[in-house]
Amino acid sequence: MKKLRLILGDQLNSQHSWFRETDSNVIYCIFEMRQETDYVTHHIQKVTGFFAAMRNFAKELKIANHAVIYFNINDKKNTQSLVENLTILIEENNIEKFEYLSPDEYRLDQQIKIFCKNLPIDSRVFSSEHFYTEREDLETFFKGKKQFLMENFYRNMRKKHQILMIDKQPEGGKWNYDASNRKKWKGDTLIPQEINFDTNVEDILSDIKKAKIETIGKINSKYFEYPISRKQAIQQLNYFCEHLLVHFGDYQDAMHTDKIYLFHSRISFAMNTKIISPKEIIDTVLETYRKQQDAIDISQVEGFIRQILGWREYMRGMYWMLMPEYKKENFLDNKNKLPKFFWTGKTKMNCLKNAINNSLENGYAHHIQRLMITGNFALLTQIHPDEIDAWYLGIYVDAIEWVQLPNTRGMSQFADGGKIATKPYVSSGSYISKMSNYCESCVYKKAKKFEDDACPFNTLYWNFLDEKQEKLSSNFRMKMIYSLLNKMSSEDRARIKEKANHIIENLDEY
Repeated sequence: MKKLRLILGDQLNSQHSWFRETDSNVIYCIFEMRQETDYVTHHIQKVTGFFAAMRNFAKELKIANHAVIYFNINDKKNTQSLVENLTILIEENNIEKFEYLSPDEYRLDQQIKIFCKNLPIDSRVFSSEHFYTEREDLETFFKGKKQFLMENFYRNMRKKHQILMIDKQPEGGKWNYDASNRKKWKGDTLIPQEINFDTNVEDILSDIKKAKIETIGKINSKYFEYPISRKQAIQQLNYFCEHLLVHFGDYQDAMHTDKIYLFHSRISFAMNTKIISPKEIIDTVLETYRKQQDAIDISQVEGFIRQILGWREYMRGMYWMLMPEYKKENFLDNKNKLPKFFWTGKTKMNCLKNAINNSLENGYAHHIQRLMITGNFALLTQIHPDEIDAWYLGIYVDAIEWVQLPNTRGMSQFADGGKIATKPYVSSGSYISKMSNYCESCVYKKAKKFEDDACPFNTLYWNFLDEKQEKLSSNFRMKMIYSLLNKMSSEDRARIKEKANHIIENLDEY
């Protein structure tokens, strides 16, 4: 039976059981499409990275004697539509059965299901063989529960997969070392130079330019920064384990003007495109820890594993449990537009200038820059969740909707009313000062609330609490801060509101 198998751009798993044997009756197809480059404005490094990884994957399949049809973005036969491309290939190659890997994005999942429903031939869907969990596992785990606490899910995953466990107890006596993972980097701990790859992407950039794809951000055409092959991904992982893991947990929340990556692994692009699996990453990290237990504290390892085994799997499960309604959630009824400086980096606020420019230059920001700088500011200025969703989905090389949407709309923007986060992740300038050196060279003063040179985060923080009091004051985690707000004099509250309104109405002046 002649089969056509579809591989999407985030399904580049060379270890998948599909590829264990070659079959002359099986054709694999991979498409670069405007359908995927145009639904938001993507970072140039994101589009380039996907195309580079897809082209490399197709090349490796061909070397392994698999039959592959690959549509370049400018291929004359490329209709730029997934359904139309598949229809043409099925007819041209007399395909008798269509097979595909389960997509991780709701939009594509629906598109392919409808396509298969209307096909005159048989079709079959396979697991991507990538995650620790299945799509429905989280819904089953939380069935009948009012709260969907990640910590409960994470502990269950640790037990189920026997990761950092001694019998039924957590290794080291604690489930979570988050309290040990909040150190500010002050320059006294050496950060090794990050690993780079000599991936020349000039041909891809030429193709993107020819196709007139609109992008944002910057790129070095001769040295693409992220792994686009399995070999490079393993190099990246080994480099992290050898040089960075020893201090990862300590400084995973830290931010600094002179250091972009600190001790972070930069493995998320390779993992989210399935070039490398989460299990392989965790197994390698654990192996390193076992060999270097005298040098590497358990807090460094647990902090890293929690992000992958906990947050990553949790976010995917929540995405599938709550879609498609989740994409419309706007619990706080926020309506404002993103300021222009989110696309240019031109702002006087030093923390935002650094986080946004890092994002534009590298397609990268770590979780605290996303959550407590750009996300915090967007929430405090009451930006519509659709606006911030589109920005996060476009600007980061590792952003795919299944992981981006619940992180942004839930964790960052509290638009789901608390399904994912138990409280809004908002802060004044004091938290930013605690975790970074951003405030030291900023024109605004972190200790002031409403003066001309007051840190906008301070003014906006108290104004946000005031504006959203009706929706948030009953939250048990917000009671202490609301007691402080309610003790504030009416004069100070009025001055804060006046200043905050000015900031929100004139965002690009700050």
